Amino acid sequence: MDTLPFDKPGRFWRGNLHTHSTRSDGIYCAEEVCRRYREAGYDFLAITDHFTARYDWPITDTRPYRGDGFTTLIAAELHAPQTQIGERWHIKAVGLPLDFAPATEGETGPEVAARAHAAGAFVGIVHPSWYGLTAADADALPFAHAVEIYNHGSAVEVDRGNDWPYADALLNRGRRICGYASDDAHHLDHDWLGGWVYVHAGSLEPDALLDSLKAGRYYSSQGPRLHHVAMAGDEVTVRCSPARTLSLQGRGARSVFQRGDGLRAATLPLKRFRGGWFRVTVTDMNGAKAWSNPVWLDD
Repeated sequence: MDTLPFDKPGRFWRGNLHTHSTRSDGIYCAEEVCRRYREAGYDFLAITDHFTARYDWPITDTRPYRGDGFTTLIAAELHAPQTQIGERWHIKAVGLPLDFAPATEGETGPEVAARAHAAGAFVGIVHPSWYGLTAADADALPFAHAVEIYNHGSAVEVDRGNDWPYADALLNRGRRICGYASDDAHHLDHDWLGGWVYVHAGSLEPDALLDSLKAGRYYSSQGPRLHHVAMAGDEVTVRCSPARTLSLQGRGARSVFQRGDGLRAATLPLKRFRGGWFRVTVTDMNGAKAWSNPVWLDD
């Protein structure tokens, strides 16, 4: 994983990886969903309709809604029985072929997700706290690229949208996994424009975005921007949009922070994090956050 892309050629593109249309349980057609996200300033969108027999196994074809300055990724939210506590699996698959086969009778969630991974998809562990996903469930998806660490719909509707603690627990056990923020928008009202990713890529081509997602070359945000993150010796320097707090989190209780009024940069020590990992959190004056992916310091 290459989770510090700030010095590399290319730029950051803003996108949402979790959205629904009338192909499943969203209230707007795919064309309208794409139009609204594009007009809201997004560079790309993945419509992830529920891939179930109830909705006739939709892989929503959003290619007609691509254009100059806006593209789409072909995706779905996969389902099958059953998690450790008996829930139906929710698994993100971005970058699916349009002819991805429906789940077969008896196929489990990890099995259908493994097929998606083999087909080249970015695989995400979706809103784990919303439906009680366990660490053992995550272990059944060893190929997953990331945890959905913020789900805006779950946050505003049922206060179960924040999942860095779930991802941190996996990281503490040695799992090398990233984290992404999303909307999970169905209504495009209270449940959208709340969490997104900035993906670093050389172009807005879908394949370039997908490669960067799988490599971890992105960060997540509710509004703040990460302008630069760079390591030198036993320090990391972070530059960002105006913030109240810049902090690092790592294994167990390892953390450091700097606070200020309109803070735009900080240099923080890495000594406590050596032999493990750290990630960056930026918190602005209104409490909105941006999060880097984890960086492993034993590489």
